[in-house]
Amino acid sequence: MLATLAPSPQPIRDWLDEPGEWAAFSQPSSDWPAYQESQLLIDGMHCAACALSVEQALRAVPGVRLAEVGAASRRARVVWSATQTRPSQWLAAVAQAGYYAIPALDAGERQRRQVEQRRALWRWLVAGLCMMQVMMYAMPAYVAGPGEMTADMAQLLRWASWVLTLPVLVFSCGPFFANAWRDVLQRRISMDLPAALGMAVTFAVSSAGTFDPDGLLGHEVYFDSLTMFVFFLLTGRWLELRLRDRTAGALEALIGRLPDSVERWDGTAFVRVAVRRLHTGDHIRVLPGEAFPADGTVLQGRTQVDEALLTGESRPLGRAVGDAVLAGSYNLSAPVELHVDQLGASTRFAQIVALMAQAASQKPRLAQLADRVARPFLWGVLLAAALAGLLWWPSGPGHALMVVVAVLVVTCPCALSLATPAALLAAAGSMARSGVLVRRLQALENLAQVDTVVFDKTGTLTRDGMAVVTTHHRADVSAQRALALAAALASQSLHPVSRAVVAAAQALGLPAEPVQDVEEVVGQGLRSAHYRFGAALFCGVPADPAQQQVHLSDAQGWLATFDLSEDVRPDAVLAIQALRAAGIRVELLSGDNAAAALRVAGQVGIALARGGCSPQDKLQHLQALQAQGHCVAMVGDGLNDGPVLAGAHVSFAFGQAVPLAQRQADLVVTGDALNVVPQALWMARRTLRVVRQNLLWAAAYNAVCVPLALAGWLPAWAAGLGMALSSLLVVLNAARLSRG
Repeated sequence: MLATLAPSPQPIRDWLDEPGEWAAFSQPSSDWPAYQESQLLIDGMHCAACALSVEQALRAVPGVRLAEVGAASRRARVVWSATQTRPSQWLAAVAQAGYYAIPALDAGERQRRQVEQRRALWRWLVAGLCMMQVMMYAMPAYVAGPGEMTADMAQLLRWASWVLTLPVLVFSCGPFFANAWRDVLQRRISMDLPAALGMAVTFAVSSAGTFDPDGLLGHEVYFDSLTMFVFFLLTGRWLELRLRDRTAGALEALIGRLPDSVERWDGTAFVRVAVRRLHTGDHIRVLPGEAFPADGTVLQGRTQVDEALLTGESRPLGRAVGDAVLAGSYNLSAPVELHVDQLGASTRFAQIVALMAQAASQKPRLAQLADRVARPFLWGVLLAAALAGLLWWPSGPGHALMVVVAVLVVTCPCALSLATPAALLAAAGSMARSGVLVRRLQALENLAQVDTVVFDKTGTLTRDGMAVVTTHHRADVSAQRALALAAALASQSLHPVSRAVVAAAQALGLPAEPVQDVEEVVGQGLRSAHYRFGAALFCGVPADPAQQQVHLSDAQGWLATFDLSEDVRPDAVLAIQALRAAGIRVELLSGDNAAAALRVAGQVGIALARGGCSPQDKLQHLQALQAQGHCVAMVGDGLNDGPVLAGAHVSFAFGQAVPLAQRQADLVVTGDALNVVPQALWMARRTLRVVRQNLLWAAAYNAVCVPLALAGWLPAWAAGLGMALSSLLVVLNAARLSRG
């Protein structure tokens, strides 16, 4: 980050200490229920060493249980005890370390980011304009032959170059020197310290050559190299900043979706009010083009909504009276009036944002390894630069110092520290847009190694319901009449079988039959004065164990039988085929009876299926697969699969009925599509390939450029270009993942 913003005033921090304000940036921790979990944005940080410094500052605060800081996302996750500390204390600790922290969902976040980008752009422009002018003044010295340029003219050009380099050093290089001085005061090191040393040494050597050509440092000047180095470095960081924002685009787009105001009915008319003034139960109107500010139910109107970032459904969805709408989705076609059901942290939107923010601040194993290497590597850079200066000093102090500069600049660990998190964040953003929320970035690394996928049945391969597929009826009654009678009884029950029969009657538009005094017999069915609807024994008919059926009888006996099938997700067959084509072993484990499990397995193409499994049975089977050396992914509905979801190497959770934040899964599927499972597997494998490419490039870059710099064959401007390109290439390669 190129701009360091001033810490916020103390009154603002005191305001954040009010428990009523915590919901805006905190929530109870799912891992430690007695603790709060907060998300922060960190300004003034751009490398792994900076992230480690912020982590150490946060962990030193009493009451902070966990602190994770992502160098690529510049987000921090803080788990803290409200009985031992307050937000002002750990925000002050970050400020004391020389950085600036704000709540990740702070209203001014986007404005601060725009200010930062404008400042970075101005610094880059000043460096570019001065560089071009300094190169023009340096050109005659390179092309002039002996005697073609007088000493006075050469000295005048040097003076002009010195004057033009001053704004570059003071303005464009300002953040580097400020951050380096902060590191010195804090007795630590980050990438800005070697860069600032290189700039200062180059300017000092060039100034000595300008003011005292016959002095110890010689008569050579390097103003063109210095301005080029700064320009290349700022170019790389500017593009890197933009690309980082792009990789986190899904989260940014989601956070900015809620409107600032909405029309609320005050009893006589709709009046526009701030969204924060809404309450549950309010009557509001949302106009076309606006986002819904809360979860609600349509009271009046018909429209289409865009839920792409919330459910992964790319097509517009119709919504009419009685339908539910989600906060953060867009109203596309017509005004609608809503009853507000959920607000703030209770909405599905807020839960999704919290999950994505949590993932953005996490550190996978590969990123943790790179972070641990970064700080010792920087100390090694300073030592190598000092040794290079000593070795080259006999050949001339001026040349020796420029070799020192090249070593300081070219040996940059930024590419190494960005290699893994940049790729994982880009992949997580792309997956979020397709309807899969990554709760733990480590899951992507694990998912790439998966060779076995185990599916739950109900709520995963099948929807939460059943469907009537065939109707068998007595000769003296029609199929429609039998279905209408059965639906009349079934409408008095919430059992899945009853709902399936009612849905079948409604699909055919059958009129409701008048049936009174309906009584439900638990575990058997429903009965009235003249009819019975339910199990075979309850209705007095023989049972067929090979088929799922529900029966209808009257005083004469059997009247109708309805064959049922579980409502298998329409893309289940294609998803299973895609997994098998990728060489993945696929199994089904179900708590339902064995016949039902085998029937669904046959429908979707799974050869290995087991029924009658308790949650403990599923976990034991999973552990047996792991003991055989398999890397297992579990796909469940999150309702009763907690132990097996937690025990798998990586896990997916389906089912919107369960609060997202309470799931044990690593990845949460927000929509209904099952084909996101093979797509996620493909994305994870692609991501791991990109991570390996990035790490290979970072290692190769240092292996080639460090010896060149030590040998004195790499000028300062080339070192700056290499440093900028190394980080830029890593981020560009990772950005390919954000395109899906």
